[in-house]
Amino acid sequence: MKLIIKERIFSWFDSYDVYDEHKKTAFTVKGKLAWGHMLVIYDKDGEKVGKVEEKIISLLPKYEIFENGESLGCIRKDITLVKPKYSLDSEGWTAKGDIVQWNYKIVKDKKVIATISRKLIRLKDTYVIEVENDKDALRALMFVLAIDAERCSKEKKEERR
Repeated sequence: MKLIIKERIFSWFDSYDVYDEHKKTAFTVKGKLAWGHMLVIYDKDGEKVGKVEEKIISLLPKYEIFENGESLGCIRKDITLVKPKYSLDSEGWTAKGDIVQWNYKIVKDKKVIATISRKLIRLKDTYVIEVENDKDALRALMFVLAIDAERCSKEKKEERR
């Protein structure tokens, strides 16, 4: 399954439309007012199916993810020297990025769950997620949302310096 995330250019909060490979809306992501990032995910029928919530009190960036109201664990940024790495504790998934932090592979036990590529198109970010198994699509999407939220927070901190 292929998911394409297109960030909306003019939005007060993080807001994304997520399309499938047939250009039909698969998910809608809406940012909510909170301390840190809080992203709520709706399916194509408008039903709430997931949430990504930044944990503010944490040494390294950490995001708790929820599916249908149940916590699935936390996505954490790991300490690395050059290439970024994230992990989802409950699933045993890890995402390793390339040196420019635009392309990632989510793996478990050396098996690829999803590949992620980021493109800058018309002043907005667009992510393409290729998921090996359709049942992993929502969790892979939440992984990407957490990575994007962490990058956004990091860029804002750098701008303030």
